Amino acid sequence: MKRKDILKLVISIASCQLAGFLGSLFTTPAIPTWYKTLNKPFFTPPDWIFGPVWISLFILMGISLFIIWRRQDHPRFKLILVFFLIQLIFNILWSAAFFGLRSPLLGLVDIVLLWVAILLTIQHCMKISSMAGLLLLPNMIWVSFAAALNFSLWILNR
Repeated sequence: MKRKDILKLVISIASCQLAGFLGSLFTTPAIPTWYKTLNKPFFTPPDWIFGPVWISLFILMGISLFIIWRRQDHPRFKLILVFFLIQLIFNILWSAAFFGLRSPLLGLVDIVLLWVAILLTIQHCMKISSMAGLLLLPNMIWVSFAAALNFSLWILNR
């Protein structure tokens, strides 16, 4: 791998991890306080699992972004960058809505938009690199689970 590619890989992963870090600024203070008091469905995972899962997902997203970046000559490159940015913004906004504003309803609205953004990102990535698209599937699966959890939390705590 060329030095330039290593730098692109680092920037891609760091950009995605930055979104996770920004989201954690809303999440971390609310876990032991507000979130702890919520009625939770039976399928709620333990709190400690969310951090490692999101870190892993953001790494996979960063690798996917790197693969796409290496194909910046492709006509869809800029569009895919926009979709990546949109899904990173929705990730941050979900934490802000759900944990920061303590609103499972706003979190639910956001996570549906996030799910759509991930789907569109995958669809466009697959046209450039199937590997880049496949690397985003774990994120789609986790966000689908998170949406079900978010919906349940909204129902149980209205």
